[in-house]
Amino acid sequence: MRILGLDPGSVHTGYGCVELERGKCRLVDQGRISCRSGEPLDSRLLRLCGGIDDVVARFRPAVAVLEEPFHGVNSRSLIVLAQARGALLLALARCGIAVEEYTPAEVKSAVTGNGRADKVQVARMVGLLLSVPVDRLSSDAADALAVALCYAARRPLEVAVGGRRGG
Repeated sequence: MRILGLDPGSVHTGYGCVELERGKCRLVDQGRISCRSGEPLDSRLLRLCGGIDDVVARFRPAVAVLEEPFHGVNSRSLIVLAQARGALLLALARCGIAVEEYTPAEVKSAVTGNGRADKVQVARMVGLLLSVPVDRLSSDAADALAVALCYAARRPLEVAVGGRRGG
């Protein structure tokens, strides 16, 4: 099963694709979709949708996984992030890709065993779990891969109990 992890952003959106086979994950690819920061928001969102279309066409994932946003101090940043997430969700829906979401604490706990781990700890564990030198991962891609690994780790339990959202 191919799992596409996404770390949404309005300037850089990280992606990481892993293949889950017989309980083991291997890295397929990772990278980021980048926009120019001075570009108007509507143009960035359009570029983001096109980038996701390309990523989905290249990797053909069975599911896409995003981290649920947390409330930040800056409400303007949160609004722009929500708009970027909306563009991603629309693009994924158009492609017919199922979407799952996890809280930041769920992702950190699944990858490191600690729901309060910092970004460095998460990136280090992503590198170890996927046998990739951590310096080859951008922070956006490491976060995206962490979300994909969270799904891979939690999926067997969720299937056993009849679905993630009580279904």
